[in-house]
Amino acid sequence: MPVCLDPNFSGENRTVRTNLLRSKPSQTLHHRSDKSVTIGLINNMPDGALEATERQFISLLESASGDMQIKLSFHTLSNIPRNEQGALHIKNFYSNVDNLSGKKLDGLIVTGREPLTPNLQDELYWQDFVKILEWAKDNTYSTIWSCLAAHAALLHMDGINRIKSKHKHCGVFECAKQSDHPLMKDSPASFRLPHSRWNGISEDALLDHGYKILTQSQHIGADTFVKENKSLFVFFQGHPEYESNTLLLEYRRDIGRYLRGETNTYPLMPQGYFDDSTVIALAALQAEVKSQPREDFFAKSSAILGNSSLEDTWHSTAACIYRNWLAYIYDQKQRRLDESDCFSPSHEIDDLAPMLAATGTASTSHQRRKTRLAV
Repeated sequence: MPVCLDPNFSGENRTVRTNLLRSKPSQTLHHRSDKSVTIGLINNMPDGALEATERQFISLLESASGDMQIKLSFHTLSNIPRNEQGALHIKNFYSNVDNLSGKKLDGLIVTGREPLTPNLQDELYWQDFVKILEWAKDNTYSTIWSCLAAHAALLHMDGINRIKSKHKHCGVFECAKQSDHPLMKDSPASFRLPHSRWNGISEDALLDHGYKILTQSQHIGADTFVKENKSLFVFFQGHPEYESNTLLLEYRRDIGRYLRGETNTYPLMPQGYFDDSTVIALAALQAEVKSQPREDFFAKSSAILGNSSLEDTWHSTAACIYRNWLAYIYDQKQRRLDESDCFSPSHEIDDLAPMLAATGTASTSHQRRKTRLAV
């Protein structure tokens, strides 16, 4: 079922905001379902990746939704540097996380972004991040922390520091299911998921602090893990939401950084990702660049990448995991609604009715209460 924008959270320009789903026929946005959940996306990605990230999560949520309607809203942390175009996009489509105060969402997704400081706690947005994490504990049924957001959440909650590797873990890696947790229902025993990160988390540290590892890779360690409190916190070190060309675009960006002298390290090619002919051509170009750098190498790398054959081998598994996540949220929502009904004022009045009936004061109020509940 198509994702629709939640009217309760809107950017400044609501007309422009509706164009975010312009690829969907307008009539589909009015379709209603008996099953509905509200999901918030806190998109902290840099300006150039804002719209791509929105598209990735919308596509994944639609693939996972089945007969469930998802009301999606977009939010941003304060103090994230933006250029003029990025700031305008945020103004039109997003609401600040401060607007979530006093409200609730059924589910939340929080993305990361490349850090500007060695210590995450020194990032300008850190205090806002901590506030939203504490808010999510009591005001969502479940929250997903993606990549660097997962590392930041672990640092705040349990003082678990990420560990930097000697090289970037980039590619599509084989992962194995380690648990029969409901989020893993119907998922294959092993599958491939994209990763793009320099840092990782010690599995021993996760287990020592009560986290449950759901999927693991022998090459890059823990992939997906959870911690169950009032809200189920789900942590992805990888990127199940990535599109088929996302790693390609990141690799091209990193080549450009090397050629401009912004880094001294030529980027490693994404593992298990490109077809054989592309791997050979890129390896030859890398050897040539290191021996004789030239200005035209970026154009040559772009041409090679443009001719590569890419396959999204992870989407079905990603949709399965997210489908289970949405089902968990809906089930928790229904269960807690049922529990609240058991303790509603109507039950208290029902219990007191025999005693109050003797005074003749209960019948009118009792009947009014029952009529209101039936509406």
